Amino acid sequence: MNSPADSLRPLMDAARAQLEGGSCRAVIQVGHCSASVGAAELAGALRAASPSGVDLVVAGCDGACHDAPKLTISHVDGTVTALTRVDPASAGRLTAAMGRCRTDHLAVPVPGMRPVGEFLASQRRIVLDGVGDVDPASLDEYLLRGGYAALAKALSSAPEAAIAEVKDSGLRGRGGAYFPAAIKWESARKFPEPKYLVVNCEEGEPGIFKDRHIMEGMPHRLLEGTIIAAYASGASTAYAYVNAEADLSAERLQAAIDQAYESGLLGDDILGSGFALDVQIRRGAGGYVCGDETTLLNTMEGYRREPRIKPPLPIESGLWGKPTVINNAETLASVPFIVTEGASAFMEIGANGDAGTKLISLSGSVRRPGLVEVPMGTTLREIIYGLGGGPADDREITAIAVGGPSSGVLPASMLDTPIAPGSLHESGVMLGAGGVVPLDDTGDVLQVVRHLAAYNADESCGKCTPCREGTPRIVDGLDRLIAGDGSKADLDELRQLADVVELASLCGLGQAAGGPVKSALHFFPDELTTLADRRNS
Repeated sequence: MNSPADSLRPLMDAARAQLEGGSCRAVIQVGHCSASVGAAELAGALRAASPSGVDLVVAGCDGACHDAPKLTISHVDGTVTALTRVDPASAGRLTAAMGRCRTDHLAVPVPGMRPVGEFLASQRRIVLDGVGDVDPASLDEYLLRGGYAALAKALSSAPEAAIAEVKDSGLRGRGGAYFPAAIKWESARKFPEPKYLVVNCEEGEPGIFKDRHIMEGMPHRLLEGTIIAAYASGASTAYAYVNAEADLSAERLQAAIDQAYESGLLGDDILGSGFALDVQIRRGAGGYVCGDETTLLNTMEGYRREPRIKPPLPIESGLWGKPTVINNAETLASVPFIVTEGASAFMEIGANGDAGTKLISLSGSVRRPGLVEVPMGTTLREIIYGLGGGPADDREITAIAVGGPSSGVLPASMLDTPIAPGSLHESGVMLGAGGVVPLDDTGDVLQVVRHLAAYNADESCGKCTPCREGTPRIVDGLDRLIAGDGSKADLDELRQLADVVELASLCGLGQAAGGPVKSALHFFPDELTTLADRRNS
Protein backbone atom coordinates (compact mmCIF):
# COMPACT_ATOMS: atom_id res chain seq x y z
CA MET A 1 0.00 0.00 0.00
CA ASN A 2 1.41 3.38 -1.03
CA SER A 3 2.05 6.01 1.59
CA PRO A 4 0.60 9.54 1.07
CA ALA A 5 4.10 10.69 0.08
CA ASP A 6 4.28 7.92 -2.54
CA SER A 7 0.85 8.93 -3.83
CA LEU A 8 2.00 12.54 -4.12
CA ARG A 9 5.09 11.65 -6.16
CA PRO A 10 3.32 11.01 -9.50
CA LEU A 11 1.68 14.43 -9.24
CA MET A 12 5.10 15.98 -8.67
CA ASP A 13 6.59 14.12 -11.64
CA ALA A 14 3.74 15.18 -13.90
CA ALA A 15 4.13 18.80 -12.75
CA ARG A 16 7.86 18.70 -13.45
CA ALA A 17 7.30 17.33 -16.94
CA GLN A 18 4.58 19.87 -17.65
CA LEU A 19 6.68 22.87 -16.67
CA GLU A 20 10.01 21.85 -18.16
CA GLY A 21 11.35 24.20 -20.79
CA GLY A 22 13.52 27.22 -21.31
CA SER A 23 11.01 29.83 -22.32
CA CYS A 24 11.04 33.42 -21.17
CA ARG A 25 8.58 33.87 -18.29
CA ALA A 26 6.62 37.08 -17.80
CA VAL A 27 4.51 37.47 -14.66
CA ILE A 28 1.89 40.20 -14.41
CA GLN A 29 0.42 40.63 -10.93
CA VAL A 30 -3.35 41.05 -10.86
CA GLY A 31 -5.09 41.33 -7.51
CA HIS A 32 -8.03 43.25 -6.10
CA CYS A 33 -5.62 46.12 -5.46
CA SER A 34 -3.72 46.23 -8.76
CA ALA A 35 -6.88 45.72 -10.81
CA SER A 36 -7.95 49.20 -9.72
CA VAL A 37 -4.95 50.75 -11.48
CA GLY A 38 -5.14 48.84 -14.77
CA ALA A 39 -3.33 45.55 -14.09
CA ALA A 40 -6.16 43.45 -15.51
CA GLU A 41 -6.20 45.56 -18.68
CA LEU A 42 -2.43 45.20 -18.98
CA ALA A 43 -2.67 41.41 -18.57
CA GLY A 44 -5.41 41.24 -21.20
CA ALA A 45 -3.42 43.30 -23.68
CA LEU A 46 -0.28 41.21 -23.19
CA ARG A 47 -2.22 37.98 -23.50
CA ALA A 48 -3.95 39.14 -26.67
CA ALA A 49 -0.60 39.97 -28.24
CA SER A 50 0.74 36.49 -27.43
CA PRO A 51 4.46 37.28 -27.67
CA SER A 52 6.40 34.42 -29.27
CA GLY A 53 8.48 32.30 -26.90
CA VAL A 54 7.09 33.94 -23.76
CA ASP A 55 5.25 32.11 -21.02
CA LEU A 56 2.80 34.75 -19.74
CA VAL A 57 1.53 34.14 -16.19
CA VAL A 58 -1.10 36.08 -14.25
CA ALA A 59 -0.25 35.95 -10.55
CA GLY A 60 -1.63 37.57 -7.42
CA CYS A 61 -0.24 40.75 -5.86
CA ASP A 62 2.92 40.17 -3.82
CA GLY A 63 1.88 42.88 -1.36
CA ALA A 64 3.76 45.74 -3.02
CA CYS A 65 0.47 47.39 -3.94
CA HIS A 66 2.23 50.75 -4.31
CA ASP A 67 4.17 49.39 -7.31
CA ALA A 68 1.17 48.11 -9.28
CA PRO A 69 0.80 47.28 -12.08
CA LYS A 70 3.91 45.15 -11.74
CA LEU A 71 5.50 42.99 -14.44
CA THR A 72 8.45 40.68 -13.75
CA ILE A 73 10.32 39.07 -16.64
CA SER A 74 12.65 36.11 -16.10
CA HIS A 75 14.89 35.73 -19.15
CA VAL A 76 16.35 32.52 -20.53
CA ASP A 77 19.83 33.79 -19.65
CA GLY A 78 18.86 33.87 -15.94
CA THR A 79 18.49 37.62 -15.60
CA VAL A 80 15.34 39.18 -14.19
CA THR A 81 13.77 42.52 -15.06
CA ALA A 82 11.12 44.10 -12.85
CA LEU A 83 8.84 46.81 -14.21
CA THR A 84 6.63 48.72 -11.82
CA ARG A 85 3.68 51.06 -12.24
CA VAL A 86 3.46 49.97 -15.85
CA ASP A 87 1.07 51.92 -18.05
CA PRO A 88 -1.34 49.47 -19.76
CA ALA A 89 -0.91 51.57 -22.91
CA SER A 90 2.69 50.31 -23.05
CA ALA A 91 1.61 46.70 -23.70
CA GLY A 92 2.49 46.81 -27.38
CA ARG A 93 6.05 47.99 -26.81
CA LEU A 94 6.51 45.51 -23.97
CA THR A 95 5.29 42.63 -26.12
CA ALA A 96 7.77 43.46 -28.87
CA ALA A 97 10.61 43.64 -26.37
CA MET A 98 9.63 40.40 -24.61
CA GLY A 99 9.48 38.62 -27.94
CA ARG A 100 13.24 39.08 -28.21
CA CYS A 101 13.53 37.88 -24.61
CA ARG A 102 16.80 39.68 -23.94
CA THR A 103 17.46 42.19 -21.19
CA ASP A 104 19.00 44.79 -23.48
CA HIS A 105 15.81 44.98 -25.52
CA LEU A 106 13.71 45.91 -22.48
CA ALA A 107 14.91 49.51 -22.26
CA VAL A 108 11.47 50.56 -23.47
CA PRO A 109 9.94 53.94 -22.56
CA VAL A 110 7.57 52.71 -19.82
CA PRO A 111 7.21 53.92 -16.25
CA GLY A 112 9.05 51.67 -13.85
CA MET A 113 12.39 49.87 -13.85
CA ARG A 114 12.67 50.89 -10.18
CA PRO A 115 14.38 48.59 -7.66
CA VAL A 116 11.64 46.59 -5.92
CA GLY A 117 13.67 44.19 -3.81
CA GLU A 118 13.96 46.28 -0.63
CA PHE A 119 10.28 46.11 0.26
CA LEU A 120 10.14 42.32 -0.04
CA ALA A 121 13.66 41.49 1.15
CA SER A 122 13.12 42.99 4.61
CA GLN A 123 10.11 40.77 5.33
CA ARG A 124 9.90 37.22 6.69
CA ARG A 125 7.48 35.54 4.33
CA ILE A 126 5.81 32.23 5.19
CA VAL A 127 2.17 32.74 4.27
CA LEU A 128 3.07 35.03 1.36
CA ASP A 129 6.08 33.03 0.16
CA GLY A 130 5.85 32.83 -3.64
CA VAL A 131 2.84 35.13 -3.90
CA GLY A 132 3.32 37.36 -6.94
CA ASP A 133 5.48 34.78 -8.69
CA VAL A 134 3.47 31.55 -8.64
CA ASP A 135 0.50 31.16 -10.96
CA PRO A 136 -2.47 30.77 -8.57
CA ALA A 137 -4.30 28.81 -11.27
CA SER A 138 -1.51 26.22 -11.52
CA LEU A 139 -1.44 23.24 -9.19
CA ASP A 140 1.78 22.17 -10.92
CA GLU A 141 3.63 25.33 -9.91
CA TYR A 142 2.51 24.96 -6.31
CA LEU A 143 3.62 21.33 -6.25
CA LEU A 144 7.08 22.22 -7.54
CA ARG A 145 7.48 24.69 -4.68
CA GLY A 146 6.90 21.89 -2.19
CA GLY A 147 3.14 22.23 -2.12
CA TYR A 148 1.08 19.47 -0.47
CA ALA A 149 4.21 17.89 1.06
CA ALA A 150 2.88 19.02 4.45
CA LEU A 151 -0.44 17.32 3.72
CA ALA A 152 1.30 14.07 2.77
CA LYS A 153 3.33 14.25 5.97
CA ALA A 154 0.26 14.91 8.12
CA LEU A 155 -1.73 12.08 6.51
CA SER A 156 1.16 9.67 7.16
CA SER A 157 0.60 9.95 10.91
CA ALA A 158 -2.35 9.98 13.27
CA PRO A 159 -4.38 13.22 13.49
CA GLU A 160 -3.08 13.73 17.01
CA ALA A 161 0.44 14.18 15.63
CA ALA A 162 -0.61 17.18 13.53
CA ILE A 163 -2.44 18.62 16.53
CA ALA A 164 0.64 18.23 18.72
CA GLU A 165 2.94 19.84 16.13
CA VAL A 166 0.71 22.87 15.67
CA LYS A 167 0.11 23.16 19.41
CA ASP A 168 3.85 23.09 20.08
CA SER A 169 4.38 25.80 17.45
CA GLY A 170 2.31 28.29 19.44
CA LEU A 171 0.16 29.18 16.41
CA ARG A 172 -2.72 31.38 17.51
CA GLY A 173 -5.63 32.41 15.32
CA ARG A 174 -4.83 35.34 13.04
CA GLY A 175 -8.36 36.68 12.64
CA GLY A 176 -8.21 38.95 15.69
CA ALA A 177 -9.10 36.81 18.70
CA TYR A 178 -5.78 34.88 18.71
CA PHE A 179 -7.17 31.68 20.20
CA PRO A 180 -4.71 28.74 19.90
CA ALA A 181 -5.59 26.96 16.65
CA ALA A 182 -4.74 23.43 17.76
CA ILE A 183 -6.94 23.68 20.85
CA LYS A 184 -9.99 23.97 18.59
CA TRP A 185 -8.92 20.90 16.60
CA GLU A 186 -8.23 18.91 19.75
CA SER A 187 -11.59 19.86 21.25
CA ALA A 188 -13.42 18.90 18.07
CA ARG A 189 -12.00 15.38 18.14
CA LYS A 190 -13.89 14.72 21.37
CA PHE A 191 -17.27 15.16 19.68
CA PRO A 192 -19.11 12.65 17.48
CA GLU A 193 -19.43 13.07 13.72
CA PRO A 194 -20.52 14.81 11.59
CA LYS A 195 -18.19 17.73 12.23
CA TYR A 196 -17.52 20.78 10.11
CA LEU A 197 -14.64 23.14 9.44
CA VAL A 198 -15.34 26.72 8.38
CA VAL A 199 -12.59 28.91 6.95
CA ASN A 200 -13.41 32.49 7.89
CA CYS A 201 -12.45 34.63 4.88
CA GLU A 202 -15.12 37.28 5.48
CA GLU A 203 -12.62 40.09 6.12
CA GLY A 204 -15.28 42.81 6.13
CA GLU A 205 -13.49 45.48 8.14
CA PRO A 206 -12.02 48.54 6.39
CA GLY A 207 -8.25 48.71 6.14
CA ILE A 208 -7.79 44.90 6.16
CA PHE A 209 -6.92 43.08 2.92
CA LYS A 210 -4.72 40.14 3.91
CA ASP A 211 -6.98 37.14 3.34
CA ARG A 212 -7.83 38.30 -0.16
CA HIS A 213 -4.14 38.34 -1.04
CA ILE A 214 -3.85 34.73 0.15
CA MET A 215 -6.84 33.51 -1.85
CA GLU A 216 -5.83 35.45 -4.95
CA GLY A 217 -2.12 34.72 -4.81
CA MET A 218 -1.67 31.29 -3.19
CA PRO A 219 -5.05 29.53 -2.90
CA HIS A 220 -3.51 26.06 -2.79
CA ARG A 221 -1.58 26.93 0.39
CA LEU A 222 -4.84 27.90 2.08
CA LEU A 223 -6.47 24.75 0.76
CA GLU A 224 -3.60 22.57 2.00
CA GLY A 225 -3.86 24.08 5.48
CA THR A 226 -7.61 23.55 5.38
CA ILE A 227 -7.28 19.85 4.57
CA ILE A 228 -4.74 19.35 7.36
CA ALA A 229 -7.01 21.13 9.86
CA ALA A 230 -9.99 19.03 8.79
CA TYR A 231 -7.96 15.83 9.14
CA ALA A 232 -6.72 16.87 12.58
CA SER A 233 -10.16 17.86 13.87
CA GLY A 234 -12.11 15.02 12.26
CA ALA A 235 -14.22 17.19 9.96
CA SER A 236 -15.60 15.60 6.81
CA THR A 237 -16.83 18.82 5.19
CA ALA A 238 -15.16 22.22 5.02
CA TYR A 239 -16.63 25.53 3.90
CA ALA A 240 -14.68 28.61 2.87
CA TYR A 241 -16.78 31.63 3.83
CA VAL A 242 -15.68 34.31 1.36
CA ASN A 243 -16.71 37.98 1.49
CA ALA A 244 -19.65 38.74 -0.79
CA GLU A 245 -17.65 41.36 -2.71
CA ALA A 246 -14.42 39.35 -3.05
CA ASP A 247 -15.21 37.91 -6.47
CA LEU A 248 -11.62 37.44 -7.62
CA SER A 249 -10.77 35.67 -4.35
CA ALA A 250 -13.70 33.28 -4.74
CA GLU A 251 -12.87 32.63 -8.38
CA ARG A 252 -9.24 31.68 -7.76
CA LEU A 253 -10.01 29.64 -4.65
CA GLN A 254 -12.70 27.72 -6.54
CA ALA A 255 -10.22 26.97 -9.32
CA ALA A 256 -7.80 25.54 -6.75
CA ILE A 257 -10.58 23.42 -5.23
CA ASP A 258 -11.51 22.06 -8.66
CA GLN A 259 -7.87 21.17 -9.40
CA ALA A 260 -7.52 19.43 -6.04
CA TYR A 261 -10.57 17.27 -6.75
CA GLU A 262 -9.23 16.35 -10.19
CA SER A 263 -5.86 15.34 -8.71
CA GLY A 264 -7.13 13.31 -5.76
CA LEU A 265 -6.18 15.92 -3.18
CA LEU A 266 -9.85 16.30 -2.24
CA GLY A 267 -12.72 13.86 -2.23
CA ASP A 268 -12.51 10.23 -1.15
CA ASP A 269 -9.29 8.56 -0.02
CA ILE A 270 -7.01 11.60 -0.27
CA LEU A 271 -3.50 10.49 -1.32
CA GLY A 272 -4.45 6.91 -0.48
CA SER A 273 -4.82 7.74 3.22
CA GLY A 274 -8.45 6.77 3.61
CA PHE A 275 -9.32 10.32 4.68
CA ALA A 276 -12.16 11.97 2.78
CA LEU A 277 -13.04 15.66 2.66
CA ASP A 278 -15.51 17.77 0.72
CA VAL A 279 -14.68 21.50 0.38
CA GLN A 280 -17.16 24.12 -0.79
CA ILE A 281 -17.28 27.91 -0.98
CA ARG A 282 -20.03 29.94 0.65
CA ARG A 283 -20.30 33.67 -0.03
CA GLY A 284 -20.73 36.13 2.83
CA ALA A 285 -24.00 37.88 3.55
CA GLY A 286 -22.42 41.34 3.58
CA GLY A 287 -21.54 43.39 6.65
CA TYR A 288 -18.76 43.68 9.17
CA VAL A 289 -20.69 41.67 11.74
CA CYS A 290 -20.45 38.57 9.51
CA GLY A 291 -16.86 38.18 10.67
CA ASP A 292 -18.25 37.12 14.05
CA GLU A 293 -18.22 33.32 14.22
CA THR A 294 -21.81 32.78 15.24
CA THR A 295 -23.16 35.45 12.87
CA LEU A 296 -21.30 33.71 10.08
CA LEU A 297 -22.96 30.42 11.00
CA ASN A 298 -26.41 32.02 11.08
CA THR A 299 -26.00 33.38 7.56
CA MET A 300 -24.79 30.00 6.28
CA GLU A 301 -27.99 28.47 7.62
CA GLY A 302 -30.12 31.15 5.94
CA TYR A 303 -30.91 33.24 9.01
CA ARG A 304 -30.42 36.95 9.71
CA ARG A 305 -26.86 38.20 10.12
CA GLU A 306 -27.03 38.31 13.91
CA PRO A 307 -24.84 36.72 16.57
CA ARG A 308 -25.95 33.80 18.67
CA ILE A 309 -25.90 33.72 22.44
CA LYS A 310 -22.91 31.80 23.80
CA PRO A 311 -22.61 29.23 25.22
CA PRO A 312 -22.81 26.86 23.50
CA LEU A 313 -19.66 27.60 21.55
CA PRO A 314 -19.45 26.62 17.87
CA ILE A 315 -17.05 23.80 18.75
CA GLU A 316 -19.96 22.21 20.67
CA SER A 317 -22.94 23.32 18.59
CA GLY A 318 -22.10 25.20 15.43
CA LEU A 319 -23.24 24.74 11.86
CA TRP A 320 -26.66 23.00 11.88
CA GLY A 321 -26.11 22.24 15.55
CA LYS A 322 -23.01 20.13 14.90
CA PRO A 323 -19.46 20.60 16.25
CA THR A 324 -17.74 23.21 14.09
CA VAL A 325 -14.16 24.43 13.97
CA ILE A 326 -13.77 27.99 12.66
CA ASN A 327 -10.31 29.18 11.63
CA ASN A 328 -9.18 32.32 9.84
CA ALA A 329 -7.59 32.06 6.37
CA GLU A 330 -4.22 33.42 7.53
CA THR A 331 -4.17 30.91 10.37
CA LEU A 332 -4.63 27.93 8.07
CA ALA A 333 -2.17 29.27 5.49
CA SER A 334 0.50 29.14 8.24
CA VAL A 335 -0.08 25.43 8.89
CA PRO A 336 1.83 23.90 5.92
CA PHE A 337 5.06 25.60 7.02
CA ILE A 338 4.65 24.33 10.59
CA VAL A 339 3.98 20.74 9.53
CA THR A 340 6.82 20.71 7.00
CA GLU A 341 9.51 22.61 8.93
CA GLY A 342 8.48 21.71 12.46
CA ALA A 343 7.10 23.61 15.44
CA SER A 344 10.51 24.90 16.52
CA ALA A 345 11.10 26.63 13.17
CA PHE A 346 7.87 28.57 13.61
CA MET A 347 8.62 29.38 17.25
CA GLU A 348 12.02 30.79 16.35
CA ILE A 349 10.53 33.45 14.07
CA GLY A 350 8.57 35.47 16.63
CA ALA A 351 9.61 37.29 19.78
CA ASN A 352 8.65 37.56 23.44
CA GLY A 353 6.95 34.18 23.33
CA ASP A 354 4.70 35.15 20.44
CA ALA A 355 5.44 32.75 17.61
CA GLY A 356 5.49 33.14 13.87
CA THR A 357 4.68 35.93 11.47
CA LYS A 358 1.74 38.31 11.06
CA LEU A 359 0.29 39.82 7.91
CA ILE A 360 -0.08 43.58 8.26
CA SER A 361 -2.37 45.59 5.99
CA LEU A 362 -0.48 48.88 5.76
CA SER A 363 -2.18 51.98 4.38
CA GLY A 364 -2.62 55.65 5.23
CA SER A 365 0.21 58.19 5.32
CA VAL A 366 3.06 56.04 4.01
CA ARG A 367 5.00 56.06 0.75
CA ARG A 368 4.69 52.30 0.23
CA PRO A 369 1.23 51.05 1.20
CA GLY A 370 0.58 47.35 0.82
CA LEU A 371 0.56 44.00 2.58
CA VAL A 372 3.61 42.96 4.58
CA GLU A 373 4.51 39.83 6.51
CA VAL A 374 6.70 40.37 9.56
CA PRO A 375 7.67 38.40 12.67
CA MET A 376 5.62 38.91 15.80
CA GLY A 377 7.46 41.47 17.91
CA THR A 378 8.20 43.82 14.99
CA THR A 379 7.58 47.40 16.08
CA LEU A 380 5.11 49.79 14.51
CA ARG A 381 8.05 52.04 13.66
CA GLU A 382 9.74 49.28 11.69
CA ILE A 383 6.52 48.61 9.80
CA ILE A 384 5.64 52.24 9.07
CA TYR A 385 9.10 53.62 8.37
CA GLY A 386 11.18 50.57 7.49
CA LEU A 387 8.64 48.90 5.19
CA GLY A 388 6.19 51.68 4.48
CA GLY A 389 8.86 54.32 3.91
CA GLY A 390 7.23 56.75 6.33
CA PRO A 391 5.17 59.79 5.34
CA ALA A 392 5.99 62.37 2.67
CA ASP A 393 9.09 64.52 3.28
CA ASP A 394 7.23 67.48 4.77
CA ARG A 395 4.84 65.45 6.88
CA GLU A 396 5.04 63.94 10.37
CA ILE A 397 3.24 60.92 11.83
CA THR A 398 0.97 62.04 14.66
CA ALA A 399 -1.11 58.92 15.36
CA ILE A 400 -1.61 55.32 14.25
CA ALA A 401 -4.99 53.62 13.84
CA VAL A 402 -4.37 49.96 14.62
CA GLY A 403 -6.63 46.97 14.24
CA GLY A 404 -9.58 48.58 12.47
CA PRO A 405 -12.86 49.91 13.87
CA SER A 406 -12.80 47.42 16.75
CA SER A 407 -9.59 48.75 18.19
CA GLY A 408 -8.38 52.33 18.50
CA VAL A 409 -5.74 54.97 17.84
CA LEU A 410 -2.26 55.21 19.34
CA PRO A 411 -0.18 58.42 19.55
CA ALA A 412 3.12 58.73 17.67
CA SER A 413 4.93 58.39 20.99
CA MET A 414 4.07 54.66 20.86
CA LEU A 415 5.70 53.95 17.50
CA ASP A 416 8.13 51.58 19.21
CA THR A 417 5.30 49.32 20.39
CA PRO A 418 5.90 45.74 19.16
CA ILE A 419 3.00 43.94 17.50
CA ALA A 420 1.66 41.06 19.55
CA PRO A 421 -1.47 38.92 19.73
CA GLY A 422 -4.32 40.63 21.53
CA SER A 423 -4.02 43.93 23.36
CA LEU A 424 -1.23 46.39 22.58
CA HIS A 425 -2.21 48.77 25.39
CA GLU A 426 -4.36 48.72 28.50
CA SER A 427 -6.67 51.33 26.95
CA GLY A 428 -8.01 48.56 24.70
CA VAL A 429 -6.05 49.14 21.51
CA MET A 430 -5.34 45.74 20.00
CA LEU A 431 -3.67 44.30 16.94
CA GLY A 432 -6.88 42.67 15.73
CA ALA A 433 -6.66 41.35 12.19
CA GLY A 434 -3.57 43.47 11.56
CA GLY A 435 -4.54 46.81 10.05
CA VAL A 436 -2.03 49.65 10.52
CA VAL A 437 -3.04 53.11 9.28
CA PRO A 438 -0.62 55.93 10.21
CA LEU A 439 -2.00 59.48 10.25
CA ASP A 440 0.11 62.53 9.50
CA ASP A 441 -0.19 66.12 10.72
CA THR A 442 -2.65 67.02 7.96
CA GLY A 443 -5.33 64.84 9.54
CA ASP A 444 -7.57 65.24 12.55
CA VAL A 445 -7.32 62.25 14.88
CA LEU A 446 -10.72 62.97 16.43
CA GLN A 447 -12.35 62.93 13.01
CA VAL A 448 -10.78 59.51 12.49
CA VAL A 449 -12.15 58.32 15.83
CA ARG A 450 -15.55 59.68 14.82
CA HIS A 451 -15.32 57.82 11.49
CA LEU A 452 -14.51 54.53 13.22
CA ALA A 453 -17.33 55.01 15.72
CA ALA A 454 -19.79 55.80 12.91
CA TYR A 455 -18.72 52.67 11.05
CA ASN A 456 -19.45 50.51 14.09
CA ALA A 457 -22.86 52.17 14.49
CA ASP A 458 -23.72 51.61 10.82
CA GLU A 459 -22.62 47.98 10.93
CA SER A 460 -24.45 47.05 14.13
CA CYS A 461 -26.92 44.26 13.39
CA GLY A 462 -29.34 45.71 15.94
CA LYS A 463 -29.99 42.50 17.86
CA CYS A 464 -28.84 43.66 21.28
CA THR A 465 -29.87 46.97 22.82
CA PRO A 466 -26.47 48.14 24.14
CA CYS A 467 -24.89 48.04 20.69
CA ARG A 468 -27.97 49.13 18.73
CA GLU A 469 -28.65 52.16 20.93
CA GLY A 470 -25.22 52.83 22.38
CA THR A 471 -23.11 53.09 19.22
CA PRO A 472 -25.23 55.87 17.61
CA ARG A 473 -25.15 57.80 20.88
CA ILE A 474 -21.38 57.60 20.89
CA VAL A 475 -21.38 59.17 17.42
CA ASP A 476 -23.85 61.86 18.54
CA GLY A 477 -21.62 62.78 21.49
CA LEU A 478 -18.57 63.05 19.26
CA ASP A 479 -20.52 65.17 16.77
CA ARG A 480 -21.54 67.61 19.50
CA LEU A 481 -17.96 67.97 20.67
CA ILE A 482 -16.55 68.42 17.17
CA ALA A 483 -19.23 70.96 16.30
CA GLY A 484 -18.50 73.00 19.44
CA ASP A 485 -21.83 72.19 21.11
CA GLY A 486 -20.49 69.65 23.59
CA SER A 487 -19.58 69.80 27.24
CA LYS A 488 -17.68 67.85 29.86
CA ALA A 489 -20.90 65.94 30.49
CA ASP A 490 -20.52 64.56 26.96
CA LEU A 491 -17.06 63.28 27.83
CA ASP A 492 -18.46 61.50 30.89
CA GLU A 493 -21.26 60.01 28.81
CA LEU A 494 -18.86 58.82 26.10
CA ARG A 495 -16.77 57.05 28.72
CA GLN A 496 -19.84 55.43 30.25
CA LEU A 497 -21.33 54.40 26.89
CA ALA A 498 -18.06 52.83 25.77
CA ASP A 499 -17.98 50.72 28.94
CA VAL A 500 -21.64 49.66 28.71
CA VAL A 501 -21.41 48.70 25.03
CA GLU A 502 -18.28 46.67 25.73
CA LEU A 503 -19.67 44.80 28.73
CA ALA A 504 -23.23 44.14 27.60
CA SER A 505 -23.04 43.41 23.86
CA LEU A 506 -23.38 39.89 22.49
CA CYS A 507 -20.69 39.76 19.82
CA GLY A 508 -17.20 41.02 19.15
CA LEU A 509 -18.38 44.01 17.12
CA GLY A 510 -20.36 45.46 20.00
CA GLN A 511 -17.85 44.43 22.65
CA ALA A 512 -15.11 46.35 20.85
CA ALA A 513 -17.22 49.21 19.45
CA GLY A 514 -16.19 51.54 22.24
CA GLY A 515 -12.49 50.97 21.55
CA PRO A 516 -11.85 54.03 19.35
CA VAL A 517 -13.47 56.37 21.90
CA LYS A 518 -11.64 54.75 24.82
CA SER A 519 -8.32 55.19 23.07
CA ALA A 520 -9.12 58.84 22.32
CA LEU A 521 -10.10 59.50 25.94
CA HIS A 522 -6.86 57.89 27.11
CA PHE A 523 -4.34 59.28 24.62
CA PHE A 524 -5.90 62.53 23.43
CA PRO A 525 -7.66 63.93 26.53
CA ASP A 526 -6.42 67.47 25.96
CA GLU A 527 -7.96 67.63 22.49
CA LEU A 528 -11.29 66.35 23.79
CA THR A 529 -11.25 68.64 26.81
CA THR A 530 -10.53 71.61 24.58
CA LEU A 531 -13.56 70.73 22.47
CA ALA A 532 -15.70 70.29 25.60
CA ASP A 533 -14.64 73.72 26.91
CA ARG A 534 -15.14 75.51 23.60
CA ARG A 535 -18.87 76.15 24.07
CA ASN A 536 -18.24 78.01 27.32
CA SER A 537 -15.31 80.08 26.05
